[in-house]
Amino acid sequence: MTAAARLRALHRDRPAADAPLVLPGPWDAMSARAFEEAGFPALATPSAAIAASLGYADGATPADEMFAAVGRIVRSVSVPVTADLEGGYGLPPAEFVERVRESGAVGVNLEDSDRRNGLRDPEEFAEYLAAVRAAAGPGLFVNARVDTYIRASPDPLAEAVTRSLRYAEAGADCVYPIAAAPADLPALRTALGDLPVNALATPDGPPFAELGRLGATRITFGEGLLLRAAADVSATARGLFATATA
Repeated sequence: MTAAARLRALHRDRPAADAPLVLPGPWDAMSARAFEEAGFPALATPSAAIAASLGYADGATPADEMFAAVGRIVRSVSVPVTADLEGGYGLPPAEFVERVRESGAVGVNLEDSDRRNGLRDPEEFAEYLAAVRAAAGPGLFVNARVDTYIRASPDPLAEAVTRSLRYAEAGADCVYPIAAAPADLPALRTALGDLPVNALATPDGPPFAELGRLGATRITFGEGLLLRAAADVSATARGLFATATA
C-alpha cells in the first residue's frame, strides 16, 4: 500500500464514529518525530505553525521555504504526511503537484480564500482542485479547506455545504470547514453524506470523541500545538532567568 493509500484508508477505515482520525501538526523535524514516536499514524503540517517557526507571519512564507520545511518533516518520519500549502502559491496545477511530490508529502490542504481578497469564487477554486486532481491522480489526498466561517459569509453553514459538495465533485477527498461551530457538525454530516469532514480542535472545544459523534471524520489543530509548545518554552525561559538572576 502506498503512503497516499494508507492516508486515504485512515480516513475511511475508522473503528467507530466517535474515533475520528487525529492528525497532529508538526512545524519541524523534531516535533514530527515526537508525534510519530507517540504513536500517531499520520501527520498534517499547519502552514501557520511552520510560518511562525521560520519567522514569518501566517500567509507570508515564501513557497520555496514552505516546500523545504515540509520536505524536512517528511524525511524525518516514516508515517504519511499531508501538508497545508495555503492556496497553492499561485503555481499552475501541474507544477504545484510536482513540487508536492518532490517534498514527499502525500496529501495537501488547499484553502478557498486569502486575507487580501476573502473567499474565492467557488467555481474557480473547484477548477483548480480538479486540475490538481487530474495532475496528481490517486497518489495525492486532497483536503479542501472551506473558509465560510472565517471570511464573513452571511450564511456560513449553507455556503459551506454548497462549496463542499462542489469541491468533492471536483476531486477533493475531504473538506475542512475551518472553525465551524461544533453545533453545525451534525448538519454538515447529514448534508455531506459519507464525504470526510475535517474539524479544528480548540483548547475550549469538545473532546475528540464528541467531535466524532457530531460528524467529524478527522481532527487537526492549526497552529494550536505550536502555541502550546511555545508557552512551555516561555515558562522554561522565565524559570531559567529567575534562577540566573536570583
